[in-house]
Amino acid sequence: MYQEKSIAVVVPCYNEETLITHVLDTMPDYVDRIYVVDDQSTDRTVEVVQSYIARLDGDRVTLLQHTTNQGVGGAIITGYRRAAQDGMDVIVVMAGDAQMDPDDLPLLIQPIVDGEADYTKGNRLSSGQAWHQIPRVRYLGNVALSLMTKAASGYWHIFDSQTGYTAISREAVEAIDLDRLWKRYGYPNHLLIMLNIHNFRVKDVPVRPVYNVGEKSGIRIWRVIPSISLLLLRGFLLRLFQKYVVRDAHPMVLFYLFGVLSLIPGLIFGAYLFVYRLFVGAVSPTSALFAMFLVMFGLNFLMFALWFDMSENRHLR
Repeated sequence: MYQEKSIAVVVPCYNEETLITHVLDTMPDYVDRIYVVDDQSTDRTVEVVQSYIARLDGDRVTLLQHTTNQGVGGAIITGYRRAAQDGMDVIVVMAGDAQMDPDDLPLLIQPIVDGEADYTKGNRLSSGQAWHQIPRVRYLGNVALSLMTKAASGYWHIFDSQTGYTAISREAVEAIDLDRLWKRYGYPNHLLIMLNIHNFRVKDVPVRPVYNVGEKSGIRIWRVIPSISLLLLRGFLLRLFQKYVVRDAHPMVLFYLFGVLSLIPGLIFGAYLFVYRLFVGAVSPTSALFAMFLVMFGLNFLMFALWFDMSENRHLR
């Protein structure tokens, strides 16, 4: 227990036979339940965890096994369901590769325990030291996805969207349709979108990045960025429809619509005129002014839409 709140930790695992014991050994004493979710590992992860549980001779650690590989999001969802079913008040996610510092755990759960937030997530980039600790390609990919996630989720105050070190209240878990969540890379981005649709409060918490402890990342950033970008676009459209059409008639949607319908044709027409001027000859001043008008008109509408969106979600920080 932590300040009269039961704490559970979900540990998604895929081929973590080397580091999973370290993760379990360093778990703070106030953590009531640990749910290790094996996502169909091909190494000895299951055997190592089973041996650990046998030595522990208690019910603090529970092993949940997938019969098919579902991805890290699928493993977390399985842990969420079990923890909520067991009545845990706060549910934390810590990966099985020992990249999450247990000393940061109180910082994550305190805002939820105090009733100040429904979901907290670690931010490894806030200190500025992450530039020297995180591999550069992953850092830059994370920054790009974080910027897109701000717009897609409506949580403009959050950063480091790809971190897996998070905590969530049982109420938030029970309110979200877990079956609709994306199960593979992109899960944390999609979860933020779903949380925003339900108007849950999200808080960023500075945490220390941990690397070079023997972990092996399966992420290929240039492969996942296109798929996550598409996921974010779909999630953004869903959020606008659910929050500002179905649940509330807000002019923001029209601003986004007019902005896109003006900016994209303006850019295409402007590019055509530019190429025409370079390789063919002079263009009509009227045509150039029309292209400029479309671009400026579209940008203005989009800027107002973004301002509306920020204002509408300011209370969720």
